[in-house]
Amino acid sequence: MRTHELNSTTGGSRSRQKSQSVTLDVVARLAGVAPATVSRAINQPEKVAKKTLDRVNQAIASTGYVPNLLAGGLASNRSHLVAAIVPSIINLVYVETIQAFSNKLRDSGYQVLLGESGYGQETEETLVATVLSRRPDAIFLTGIQHSLNCRRQLLAAGIPVVETWDLTPSPLDLVVGFSHDRVGETVAEFLFQRGFERFGIVSADDPRAMVRNKAYVNALKGRGVNDVPVGIVEAVSSLQRGRQGLANLLDQGFGPGAVFCSSDTLAQGVVTEAQSRGLRVPEDIAVIGFGDQNFAAHIFPALTTVKIDRAAIGQKSAQALLARLNDEPVAESVIDVGFDIVARETA
Repeated sequence: MRTHELNSTTGGSRSRQKSQSVTLDVVARLAGVAPATVSRAINQPEKVAKKTLDRVNQAIASTGYVPNLLAGGLASNRSHLVAAIVPSIINLVYVETIQAFSNKLRDSGYQVLLGESGYGQETEETLVATVLSRRPDAIFLTGIQHSLNCRRQLLAAGIPVVETWDLTPSPLDLVVGFSHDRVGETVAEFLFQRGFERFGIVSADDPRAMVRNKAYVNALKGRGVNDVPVGIVEAVSSLQRGRQGLANLLDQGFGPGAVFCSSDTLAQGVVTEAQSRGLRVPEDIAVIGFGDQNFAAHIFPALTTVKIDRAAIGQKSAQALLARLNDEPVAESVIDVGFDIVARETA
């Protein structure tokens, strides 16, 4: 089952206007102090009067300025370093994307600095500030939900930014991904058309999974299904947590029915837990995962799942950033890679 792949041109006809990086001098003017005072406030705050320090910190916060730790240390304005930030370096769904992204950039003389942000905005904000202080030439982000201060820092940096694994008509700069809302809706339709009458969710508590879950539940409500029990587990996904998630659903009286999982790893755990209880898959518990990881087709029974072209996200992200870095036009600022539902034996 193939979704409609729509390459949105929202904003594509407009090339991103170059923004000037916020400098120490700009912060100094805004705070009404000398640049040397700003430098001292950053490096030796104990030597700056409290009122002055407050003004400087307020100017830094309002502009998103990040101190340049490499100032004077580069022979040119290019570091040939691109930062890539993912929620988890042990979540396999991101590995293929980063590998394709790194390979494409390496071929053009760039190296990738990989950072792990976790699933919270505060952690991402801290990591982004640290990364930007090293002055990368561009940055790759996972998702489109960022704290206000993080957005300010990214915009103030004046470098190309690509957000991935999601879609928005108004990205910070570029976005390459797919619609999590559409995934949830399509999975609900897929399972409903297969004749299932009861539906559940086993999901990690990461933001993108929650978007899919909400769309899934809303689509089922439109079909007259109002009771969709949920088994939420802590990110990062694991087989054990998948088993716990199904146990939670069964404790709520769920079954027989179809379970939508936020990852293939959780789905594998759901299948395992069902079989350990003598439940038949898919007759008693049907299961659909997300990600189409390399084991999905080879577990027993083979896992029905949502397939994302992870390599395409990495390649298209790298191509878009390279175009920005080379001052070349970017035809589309919003790129939808679409998704497939791969029907196998579990649903």
